[in-house]
Amino acid sequence: MLLLIASAANASIPTEKVYNTGEQIEKPMIMSRFIEMSSARKVPNVSFKDTHGESIKLKQFKGKLVMVNLWATWCAPCIKEIPQMEHIRLVNADKDLVILPLSIDEESEKVAPFLERHGFADYQTWLDPDKSIDRVMPANVVPATYFFDGSGNLIGFLRGYLDWGDAEVQPYLEKLIAKYAHR
Repeated sequence: MLLLIASAANASIPTEKVYNTGEQIEKPMIMSRFIEMSSARKVPNVSFKDTHGESIKLKQFKGKLVMVNLWATWCAPCIKEIPQMEHIRLVNADKDLVILPLSIDEESEKVAPFLERHGFADYQTWLDPDKSIDRVMPANVVPATYFFDGSGNLIGFLRGYLDWGDAEVQPYLEKLIAKYAHR
């Protein structure tokens, strides 16, 4: 058990650089804590399960910008982000953007009832009770959102709560899609 805790504490951003990301996109104030990395980082192709037991792999979304939003049932700010993430998913349904909510709850059987109780029964989330995501990025802060280019490389992140419903977020996401979806 101690080894498991130690390895989770040592999780970090991957270091293998794939390409230089070039000039950073100018950020609106709301996105000031978002880190657009100067180099895209290669990550392992980890897989997760959805609430129905179906498997999904992080790198299966070729040609799409992927937003992995870490959340947990015990995280109050995460509950505020859920409808915002769903709104972003709906607004961008015809764009090269994938929203991948990922619950890191250790008792994953409680996730679907929690979502239903809070009026989010149709919210499509994936489960990671073993915190496999720690092989890709640290899962010690929720909410946290990590961005991957069209080849599955890590290109940016934002740890902590953000008002994803702010009017300046969508235009910024569109610039990220244009720059990274087809990398």
